[in-house]
Amino acid sequence: MDIAMLVGLIGAIGMILMAMLLGGSLTIFINIPSVLIVFAGSTFVALSKMTLEQFLGVGKVVGKAFSFTIVKPEDLITEIVELADGARKGGLLSLEGKETSSDFLSKGIQLLVDGHDPDVVKALLNKDKSMTSTRHADGSLFFRAVADVGPAMGMIGTLIGLVGMLANMDDPKTIGPAMAVALLTTLYGSFLATVICIPIADKLAVRASQEEIIQKMAIDGLLSIQAGQNPRIIESMLKSYLPSNLRAVG
Repeated sequence: MDIAMLVGLIGAIGMILMAMLLGGSLTIFINIPSVLIVFAGSTFVALSKMTLEQFLGVGKVVGKAFSFTIVKPEDLITEIVELADGARKGGLLSLEGKETSSDFLSKGIQLLVDGHDPDVVKALLNKDKSMTSTRHADGSLFFRAVADVGPAMGMIGTLIGLVGMLANMDDPKTIGPAMAVALLTTLYGSFLATVICIPIADKLAVRASQEEIIQKMAIDGLLSIQAGQNPRIIESMLKSYLPSNLRAVG
């Protein structure tokens, strides 16, 4: 579970709710037409920017913004060095059935065990990495799209409310509800974009970057194992991915 994401999101919403409570009742900030215009309307506009398959896949990706388990780079280096030691002593076939920290690494090991050419191994693993990046990009695209159109949908709601208000100036009872739609849609649009969608899109971009680095390290390590390089050389090469303060550890 991503504590930073949860604390940040809950904290931001909590501050907004507190401000609302200090200003009066929460019920005055609830308006169903405004909700439909901003939340439902923005979702449909975002859908129009994507394919249906991309849209349906968003649910699987968004969970990574809140809960995402990925092996630490330094732990992956240790694991690859151990695999390299095993392959040097018993050959590539000795790696068959080895438990690993990720499906990606397991797939790569199986390709080595099956005796595929290094170019084939590299191409297949890079294809897998590319498809993973595409899935992350699709999820981020959706939330970026909603963040882009949310405030604009809020402005549309504001204009609808103002039109309704101006069209019924002779009836004072309609002015209040029309103004509520006008103001609350702007509030909802800003809230949707700033508090929810932009943070999630940015977090998904961070996740994509983290996973891409891990997969690049795995590919480099596996190809080095296949080439029969010394485990210590492999370790030194993979540590170039680490921040300078971690390279001397271990």
